[in-house]
Amino acid sequence: MKFVIASSNLHKVREMRSMLKEFSTIEFLSLRDFPDYVPPEETGETFKENAEIKAIHAAKHLDCVAIGDDSGLVVPALNGEPGVYSARYAGAHANDQENREKLIAKLKSLPIEKRIGYFECCIAIATKDGIKKSVCGNCEGELLDTPRGSQGFGYDPIFLKHNYRKTFAELESDTKNRISHRRKALDKVEPTLYSLSR
Repeated sequence: MKFVIASSNLHKVREMRSMLKEFSTIEFLSLRDFPDYVPPEETGETFKENAEIKAIHAAKHLDCVAIGDDSGLVVPALNGEPGVYSARYAGAHANDQENREKLIAKLKSLPIEKRIGYFECCIAIATKDGIKKSVCGNCEGELLDTPRGSQGFGYDPIFLKHNYRKTFAELESDTKNRISHRRKALDKVEPTLYSLSR
């Protein structure tokens, strides 16, 4: 059986495949397996809305069970920035480093106690008949103005996980995959994945 992770982000797809490896009867494809597929615009105002847009569109156009994922970093003291714009915070074609640099510049205007935030991941499961499950998971931490670590991607090097004293980019991938926002969201949709794989 084949399900499609509605993303072409290699880091995200790799993480999700690792977390879903217990589903040995399912082959998890990604949008890279469908080079002619054109993803929809992410017009949602929340991570959940964007995850549902991705899942519904992929399920309908690829005639499959689709897993939509939208996630990012939220800093309450910056009015929720970067939020749904996390991947394009410094511009439509910005890379991870440019996005981090913009956020770091804004963090420096905040007192230390306000430099906190959380990653949010929302996952939607859809078939061609529509959404079957839609959930979110959060992971809280402190934000640094100096990147640390070489693992992970996105804002991982400046996200210091509470109780671990390491950034997501310093944690071993197995540890991060056990405690992350994406893990928390996937835990909530596992029963749906099981039922759809039968």
